[in-house]
Amino acid sequence: MKTSDLKISPVVIWTSSIILGVLSSVPQLAQHSFNLPEAIVNAVLTSCFAIVMWYVNLYMLSWYARKTPRQRLSYRRLFITLAVGIVVMFALAWVQQLILSHINFGPVMLMIEVRGLLINLVCYMFLHLLQQNYENRHVTMQLEQLKNDNLAAQYELLKQQVNPHFLFNSLNTLKAMVESGEKEAVDFILKLSNFYRYTLESRKADLIKVSEEMEIVKAYLFLQHARFEGGFTFNDNLDAAVLQTFIPPFTLQLLIENCLKHNIVSQDKPLHIRLYTEQDRLVLENPIQLKSGDHHSMGVGLENINLRYRHLLDKQIDISDHQNIFTIKLPLIYEYTHH
Repeated sequence: MKTSDLKISPVVIWTSSIILGVLSSVPQLAQHSFNLPEAIVNAVLTSCFAIVMWYVNLYMLSWYARKTPRQRLSYRRLFITLAVGIVVMFALAWVQQLILSHINFGPVMLMIEVRGLLINLVCYMFLHLLQQNYENRHVTMQLEQLKNDNLAAQYELLKQQVNPHFLFNSLNTLKAMVESGEKEAVDFILKLSNFYRYTLESRKADLIKVSEEMEIVKAYLFLQHARFEGGFTFNDNLDAAVLQTFIPPFTLQLLIENCLKHNIVSQDKPLHIRLYTEQDRLVLENPIQLKSGDHHSMGVGLENINLRYRHLLDKQIDISDHQNIFTIKLPLIYEYTHH
């Protein structure tokens, strides 16, 4: 939130200043020798002072906000505005002395300076409280938005993890393997069981290690290899240091699922998927060989992943399709980044 966005209506500034000017002349009504011209001059000068200090305080508020955003009560700013107020009130008192030369400058000057300090303090504290209320409301709205985004991401992640379509395909593949008497049917059941165990264990975590994510990927790839029978390859080149970084759970699995979902996967035209690191980025790439009629470039799964990275790191994933290669780059999350 930028405090320079805080605006005070000119109507409020001028109206309040005129009211302060009128109120400053009220004590003169109690005097035995009430002097109307003197009261008018006093009210006008007080109103002018209030108007000037309104704008001085607004300027100081905006200037300090740009230098030190989200700063609390600033005593330095308070002293500066008070000093400016004293100078301005001294000048106005001198003008009053020129207009009303019969007034003793000494006692009147003291009264005017005290009045100026009080008006200045009222303006400063009012703007400070208004600024804090404005900031608090903005922060509350941001936190609420982050909460809603996080809930939406978790809900979408759960839908992606427990994917009925994926389970349906896996059970069909298992049925075919059992009917043909393949020995890998038992391994397939174990991998399917492991995959959903990972789902249950990881669905509540914001981040898991890349090494744990790769276990999920391996279980998923085993199931897909049984289904596509050599229709794709997967090569990863991650060193031990990268495996110890963090990643939102099921991110890589979901990206690989998108690759297999939107591209042609066959023995005649196998899909080659690569996973590697590049300049503090985890990179997943594959050649673009879209299925007929499939032109999805930013599906629900990618939006879900992007939302989680924005929530956790205030960063976005990079997506490109340069030279017929679809590439997704994920920021590496180190242990010190994880709160």
